[in-house]
Amino acid sequence: MRIKRSILLFIIVVFISNCNAKNDYEVKMIDTTGLSIATFGSGCFWCTEAVFERVKGVKKVISGYSGGNVPNPTYEAVCTGLTNHAECVQIYFNENEVSYTQLLEIFFKTHDPTSLNKQGADVGTQYRSVIFYHDENQKHIAEEIKNKLDEEKIWDKPIVTEIVPFKKFYEAEDYHQNYYEKNPYQGYCAFVITPKIEKFEKVFKDYLK
Repeated sequence: MRIKRSILLFIIVVFISNCNAKNDYEVKMIDTTGLSIATFGSGCFWCTEAVFERVKGVKKVISGYSGGNVPNPTYEAVCTGLTNHAECVQIYFNENEVSYTQLLEIFFKTHDPTSLNKQGADVGTQYRSVIFYHDENQKHIAEEIKNKLDEEKIWDKPIVTEIVPFKKFYEAEDYHQNYYEKNPYQGYCAFVITPKIEKFEKVFKDYLK
């Protein structure tokens, strides 16, 4: 009975997502000439976006969803955990100014990569720690850094970050984009994101724009 109920709920989520799907949820066209792409999930995308927006060499950061099995997901659908999408960011960067390795260094050190499907008070598979690699080189670098950090025992627990191939990215609704910059005094932003940004700017001051 419980299985049937889950299947029914999943079908409803798919139906609602497809009914509410809008083409402008997909990544908007920008001039990506000469730019590389990185896609990371490290908990709430408001936090991740706010961090990488400040990195020298990063030209554009877009909040969205990836890794799931439902096309054109809405935020409400993703929050059910049934679409299997992760909240993540798509980062467009100039490799002459910042390397993929440096972006991964920031990624690993600005969230808890040992926490399974959870970052702070945000709980669910949509908040999982994940790296979506775009080519074999990114895969190799990500696995090498993950293994090195595990060997160095930076954290008490092993890293649970997923390293999986990139397939599709769906841009989140407009109100999620640049959320921290537009709402710095909102409760979550003031008490969760601002302290994280302050810590990030102290640790990575040489990486700032």
